[in-house]
Formats: sequence, C-alpha cells, structure tokens
Amino acid sequence: MRPRLEAERLSGDLAREGWCVAEGLVAPATIASLEHDLDPRFAATPLCQGTFYGARTKRFGGLLKRSPRAAELVMHPMVLEVVERLLSPWCERIALNLTQAIEIHPGALPQLPHRDQDMWAGPKGSIEYLVNVMWPLTPFTRQNGGTRLWPHSHEDQDEPVLPEAEALVPAVAPGDALFFLGSTLHGGGANRATTVRRGIIISYCLGWLKPFELQWLVYPPAIARTFAPDLAALVGYAQHRPNLGNVEGQCPSILLRGALPEHLPAIDALRPDQVEAAAAFLASQRTGDK
Repeated sequence: MRPRLEAERLSGDLAREGWCVAEGLVAPATIASLEHDLDPRFAATPLCQGTFYGARTKRFGGLLKRSPRAAELVMHPMVLEVVERLLSPWCERIALNLTQAIEIHPGALPQLPHRDQDMWAGPKGSIEYLVNVMWPLTPFTRQNGGTRLWPHSHEDQDEPVLPEAEALVPAVAPGDALFFLGSTLHGGGANRATTVRRGIIISYCLGWLKPFELQWLVYPPAIARTFAPDLAALVGYAQHRPNLGNVEGQCPSILLRGALPEHLPAIDALRPDQVEAAAAFLASQRTGDK
C-alpha cells in the first residue's frame, strides 16, 4: 500500500477504535540495535517507586541522547503523518511529549488503567491532546505484560475504569508500532512470564501544551544543536504561532546558533490569517489618521 493511503487507513482506524497497529514499520535489526544501545541504561536504572509506575518496572527517558537510533523512530514519516492527522485540528504544530523506555519484570502486577491525557485539566471529549506510539523491543503478549487497551474507550471518557474482561492485548513484535490515543484507557499488563518485557513509548502532543517530559531541560541547547532542524523544532525549539514559546520575542531556535546578542528585537510569529488581520487593522488606522 502507498504510504499516504496507509497513513489514511491507520489514522482512520486510530480515530475509530482508539488504537491501531502498523506492522513491520521498521526493520527488526534497527530495533535490536536500539535495544543494544539502551542495555547499559536498563541495567543501571533502579526499579520504579510507587504503585502507578510499578515496583517491578524500570523506566527512563531522554532517549534521543541515549541512542542515535531513537531519532529514526521519533521522526518516522508514517508516524508523523498519522499523528498530525489526529492532532492538527487543534494546534498549529505538534510537539514531542515523551520518549521513555520501559522494562516490566516477571512478577509485575497490572498497571492501573488510565488515560494519558488526564494529566492536562482541559475539556475532555472534544479535543485529542496526544497520540502514543509504542515500539516493542521484545514481543508483547498477554503473558509477559503486553499493553492492555480498551477499544472505543475514547468515546466515553466519563468512565474512569472499565471491566478487565473488555481489555485486549495486541500481539506486537519488534519493528511493529502500536498507536493509541491519549483518550484511550490503557495500562501495562501483569508479567507472568520468566523474562522481562521491554518497549519504548514515544508520544506526541498539541504544540501548545506543557509536555510530560520537559524537553528543553532534557535536551538543552548544547544537545539540541546536534539535532536536525525538524527534530529540534519537535522537541521545543520552535514557536507555536501566535508567539507562544519565544525567547526575547524570537523563535527559541536562536539558542542553537551560538552566542546571542545582548539585545534582540521582538519579531512577530503569527498565523497567515493573523498577519492579514493585523495588516488590515493597521491600514484602517492609517486611513483614519488622514
């Protein structure tokens, strides 16, 4: 199937069901290399503390600085097209919300079902705030703690918990991508196997939201300078028009150019319709002065 038609199919399934799977989106060898890069970090990271994160689970973020292969997943063209189809009605640009590696150990209990969008206290049901993309590093099964999803749970968000029997666990393998909405009820599963379950979650949110992972602190200018311009913009070195997220009235990408002048002029960053409206208003004022 051609990429655009596949993106259309995936985004349609995601909007309708609340989740979907893109099989074989990247080569399994790429995933294996990424896992190899992350192995030392998995080994060094302590188990989580708290009932939500899970006492038999390890988690760590900042994957773009832990493996150069992470950028390939974050910037995958098919993923970005699907995400933008879902989120673009409510934002001028999308942003990277999170990159996190997760390792669920044998004996882990099921995670509390939740909707990731609930970290933002905005209206629910009329806006989609984020899209999650889970990349398995090991095969996900019901036995080893694969992600539990409640289909269509995005359609009635007043239900905080649904019956466990209604959850499904998609069988996904390294190279596959599991998409689900921030409004979809989900949770990690119980690991009843004898081996760990590893995966990477990459999520994208509306560009005007505060992200789960503070990207500007995780990737300060000294690090973001090494990123391609599109990736740097996705992690926050870009304004969300009009004028949101600026540095001295300019696009924060100026921080990636080296030393800044002591004094800078503020520069408009407006949408085309706002440029037109501002120009028309200014013209009317000049006409009125005559």
